[in-house]
Amino acid sequence: MNPLYVLILTLFAYLIGSVPFGLLIARTQGKDIRTLGSGNIGATNVLRCLGKPLGITCFILDVLKGYLPAAFFPIIACRLLAQASDAGNCTTGIGILFGAAAILGHNFPVFLKFKGGKGVATSAGVLLGVAPLAVVIGLLTWCVVFYVSGYVSLGSIIAALVVVITGWTAGYGPVIATALTLLGALTIWRHRENIKRLTAGTENKFHRKKK
Repeated sequence: MNPLYVLILTLFAYLIGSVPFGLLIARTQGKDIRTLGSGNIGATNVLRCLGKPLGITCFILDVLKGYLPAAFFPIIACRLLAQASDAGNCTTGIGILFGAAAILGHNFPVFLKFKGGKGVATSAGVLLGVAPLAVVIGLLTWCVVFYVSGYVSLGSIIAALVVVITGWTAGYGPVIATALTLLGALTIWRHRENIKRLTAGTENKFHRKKK
């Protein structure tokens, strides 16, 4: 495979990940999401500050930022730009590379001076492209933890740990398992301030409306 093509697609994946959908969505409402709530550009802050429709829209777009590079860029790299006969052997590993670039773009976007989100939705998109079972288990874990605790951050942290465990126990192989471990570690590291607030009891919590 031509290294130049891989480099170009990796940079393109990073740029896709760098698109700040949360910021752009907020601007359609005449607001700067960085000045609202937690100041994060991710879907959770959009949901909390601008409502469910816009928050869900942001979540879907952030997921697609990870899914498209992880799922479709390998097809371009392996089938169109390299030897077609070798496509089946390289799509998984190269998909992780492109997905990781998209996550780094979301977390450290060049368009926002490298100050981005936490990458949970984008990471879920990458997992959906390369390890769908892991993302299903992770999503179910997140839903349960969030429903019980009311903390989005706690759900994300525990889901990241479960995804790592799934990667090593579900037969994905060492390449994907190692990649999931690194993605999980990055997700938890990006939540380090949330961990401090959870420990101090000052973390923002969603409260279910009483009927």
